[in-house]
Amino acid sequence: MAIFFMITLLFSCKNETVSVVDVSHINVEIGVQRFEVDFYNTTKKTLSDTKEKYPMFFPANTSDSLWLKKISDRDERELYQETLKKYVSLESLEEQLTSLFKHIKYYNKSFVVPKITTVISNIDYDYRIIYNKASLIISLDCYLGSEHPFYGDYPRYIRENNTEDHIVVDVAEKIVSRQLSPHANDRSFLGKMIEEGKKMYVLDRYLPTVSDREKIGYPRDKYEWAADNEEQVWKYFLGKNLLYSTDTKLNKQFLDNAPFSKFYLSQDNLSPGRIGVFMGWQIVRSFMKNNDVTLQELLQIKPQDLFLRSKYKPNR
Repeated sequence: MAIFFMITLLFSCKNETVSVVDVSHINVEIGVQRFEVDFYNTTKKTLSDTKEKYPMFFPANTSDSLWLKKISDRDERELYQETLKKYVSLESLEEQLTSLFKHIKYYNKSFVVPKITTVISNIDYDYRIIYNKASLIISLDCYLGSEHPFYGDYPRYIRENNTEDHIVVDVAEKIVSRQLSPHANDRSFLGKMIEEGKKMYVLDRYLPTVSDREKIGYPRDKYEWAADNEEQVWKYFLGKNLLYSTDTKLNKQFLDNAPFSKFYLSQDNLSPGRIGVFMGWQIVRSFMKNNDVTLQELLQIKPQDLFLRSKYKPNR
């Protein structure tokens, strides 16, 4: 197949789907506990008070001497100081989270606003956000800015989202993942794309003022590539008979987080990772444009039924 990947010299403007609803009447009150501030200002004398305030962070079998050693560790204190420098105040984050929670409650009245705690996790990227319905833990040291020297060894596609603006996206993604139950019987590539697309569409509703680029976590050039090459990617999927394939290797190629998607062509590096997620997102958007269903109804529709009713045509 001929190499089709081309990036236009002039960035095209892709229309973003924004569904604006009035959430001003929804009451949401949040408070943020800053464990990292309390912990790194703890002394031997006040350690018991800190442990009492944050029992979840202090396993019973860990001695006080280990906690005091951790508090005084030079590297940890440097990480703490850098985090404190960036996040002197959490006012902006609190405003973003309040808006997010209001939108979630608009669509899901049973949603319970979690107790929010910020921490330092020694840049443990896999656990930057922990959510379990009752509590939400945010590792602020994972969001110091994409160019921060602490992230010097991280690949670009990871560093790109280590920013303050991406915290609310990561939080929303964790909540959405808890709320959605994928149709286990559909193991096709198309089915997986659409299930991922549903998640992205819920983000559209929960984060109406956040850009598409930020929601999917692409740098600007990668997002423009996805927008400009949507039709060509779709033709590739059709030409390779991938839609109804159950080959799990397609997950790594097109759905998992990666520096680029793997078409096994010479210009793969120009593409973003997770292009299948992007494509599923567009299919779900097309479905919602052409069908009068609620957000909750959308989540119950089987992927194959959704695709057939989507009238999806990729942007040229």
